[in-house]
Amino acid sequence: MNFTCLKVAIGVTLMGMSGCSLIPEYHRPEAPVQQSWNAPNVTSTDARQVTWQAVFKSEMLDDLISQALVNNRDLRVAALNIEKAQAQYRIRKADLLPSINASGSANSQRVPSDLSTTGNTQTTHEYTAGVGFTAYELDFFGRVRSLDQQALERYFSTVEAQRSVKVALIAQVASAYFQLQADQQLLAISGQTLANQRDSFSLVKHSYEQQVATELDLSQAESTVRTAESAQAQYQRQVEQDKNALVLLVGKPLEAKYFTAIELDALPIEDNVPVGLPSDLLIARPDILAAEYALRAANANVGAARAAFFPSITLTASAGSASSDLGQLFAGGQGAWAFVPSINVPIFNAGRNQANLDAARIQTSIEVANYQKTIQVAFREVADSLVARESLTTQVLAETRLVQANQRNYQLANSRYTEGVDTYLNTLDAQRNLFSAQQTLVSSKLSRINNLVSLYKALGGGEGAEDSAQ
Repeated sequence: MNFTCLKVAIGVTLMGMSGCSLIPEYHRPEAPVQQSWNAPNVTSTDARQVTWQAVFKSEMLDDLISQALVNNRDLRVAALNIEKAQAQYRIRKADLLPSINASGSANSQRVPSDLSTTGNTQTTHEYTAGVGFTAYELDFFGRVRSLDQQALERYFSTVEAQRSVKVALIAQVASAYFQLQADQQLLAISGQTLANQRDSFSLVKHSYEQQVATELDLSQAESTVRTAESAQAQYQRQVEQDKNALVLLVGKPLEAKYFTAIELDALPIEDNVPVGLPSDLLIARPDILAAEYALRAANANVGAARAAFFPSITLTASAGSASSDLGQLFAGGQGAWAFVPSINVPIFNAGRNQANLDAARIQTSIEVANYQKTIQVAFREVADSLVARESLTTQVLAETRLVQANQRNYQLANSRYTEGVDTYLNTLDAQRNLFSAQQTLVSSKLSRINNLVSLYKALGGGEGAEDSAQ
């Protein structure tokens, strides 16, 4: 079988693959943020070192995060999107090489005598077999390679988007776990408050029956009991909802041990998260990297739009054997070949190519703006977390002292009422102030912990977020 022509055609196509590229040279846009943080007590380090294992040191929480990275459905969808983008890239990559196919055919035909050139009835047979490729585009001006580069950059963007989902999931699991612990602590406080207020109500009721306390004292005491009962019902509901939220994030039913109540102060967490320079976010934050890859993909699309202005050359070639006798199909001298080059020169298309190029350039400008906006949002998130970190620590300390003062005030007011020195109104106010201060303290402690979670997320989640979900 003679494949000389096919070999020549393939050689020409491989030469064509080394054509020029019309993709504009890429320059990373300038980051529109300051070069340092306006926050006190900032420890400079590589932001990629801030992993969730280094920040969240609770074995129970680490176990929940590890399970979520395996079972969470949102993360699973993100992983499947990566596989989809990878397959789409392979499709574009395949366009760089010709698709060679083998073919065989048989054709039998009978011509009646009145239509035959010989005046006799004729029956003819034709058998062919060969290999070749159809309409393969020689990429002299880089159109196909530009589309291939665009698909590759989109794949990289999808990978970073999936890593962003991982970081967000880790932060969500941590926040849900801390919320559960805070609500369980509030439930315990409300339970203790309710027990104390029921005891006080019993004492006031006894005094009322002895005509020592007034009906107003009795009514006020009962109101505190009903308020505490309402608060306890609220926190019971929130605790159950917190458990449901945690189960959803982890993606599977959880054992009771994961719901064990732990004081917020007893939860091991790194409260001195080191922070690098703002420029570190450019290589640490997956959403910034995803935005840059989207920009690179748009830049590559400009190259494809430019190439559309130039001629496109396609080749169709085949080589094989042809015979009127199946038994002689592969005999010597039966070789057949075909070589059909074609060229398409754009002359007039009503401005379609120019419009496509303009649209590609505008899309690149849009991606530049998106990229810079993503950087600005990242900068603000880190800056907000750094500013809040210092003030929340001061706030928690002040509210701890407030609880202690209200606790002492309640004890004194209760003693004065029991001894008959003071009215029940002061005791009631002291109870309310203590309960309110305890609730506020728990909320502030939770805010402080969630601030650390937000800072971890804002810094990009570290390298550990990328390596742990398998």
